[in-house]
Amino acid sequence: MDFDFEFFLLTGTVVSGLIWGGWLWWLKRQGKRPDQEKEPVWVEYAHSFFPVLLIVLLLRSFLLEPFRIPSGSMMPTLLVGDFILVNKFIYGLRLPVFHTKIVDISEPRRGDIVVFRYPNDPSVDYIKRVVGLPGDHIAYYNKRLYINGEPVPLKPLGRFVGTGDDARYNGALVFEETLGQVRHQIMIMPGRPSVEGEFTVPAGYYFVMGDNRDNSNDSRYWGPVPEANFVGKAFFIWMHWNPSDPGEVFDRIGTVLQ
Repeated sequence: MDFDFEFFLLTGTVVSGLIWGGWLWWLKRQGKRPDQEKEPVWVEYAHSFFPVLLIVLLLRSFLLEPFRIPSGSMMPTLLVGDFILVNKFIYGLRLPVFHTKIVDISEPRRGDIVVFRYPNDPSVDYIKRVVGLPGDHIAYYNKRLYINGEPVPLKPLGRFVGTGDDARYNGALVFEETLGQVRHQIMIMPGRPSVEGEFTVPAGYYFVMGDNRDNSNDSRYWGPVPEANFVGKAFFIWMHWNPSDPGEVFDRIGTVLQ
């Protein structure tokens, strides 16, 4: 259990609900109606905050959650400063804070952009792309991804050109990669060493990688992600703000992620 914002949101909802509910129960025991007795200040605050906190808790826990992209590991798909929405229910409904799945809906698919709790520190959220499903054999050699012995199709698109902080990746090679039904862009830095090796994905786990292949801390370094750590699927950029590159503010709003 992580003592993060979700924990305090749940605690605030429960406490304010108990205070307000306790006050209503006490009035009923006294034979009074709520409009006959002025609420104490602490009950008035609980009365005001409870419905707001409850709505936020339900939306954030079971429907959508916003995230801000802090690093370039998913470039060129996601840039530093992108604000994204994550579908929280697509992989099943989980209890807030405890993360216990209570309803199965679907499983992650190859090519999905996923937010998950970092296996080595579950208090930290990571975002990567699913490349390997349970039982897959994954290989990465000479900056090329292989799934079950087959090279993943790549189509060259040219070189990356960015501004602001993104300019440090100028000259990187951009490719269109096809993972199942998903076509997306990846970025490779010529001449930069990369981690190579072969991996078999255990049952209940998924192999994830960043689209910025030479600048991503992913499953090549620390292994696959257990299904229990998945938070949801990223699907939409609703805002972008990076002080070093104000020109991108409006260009990326409304982008549907693939």
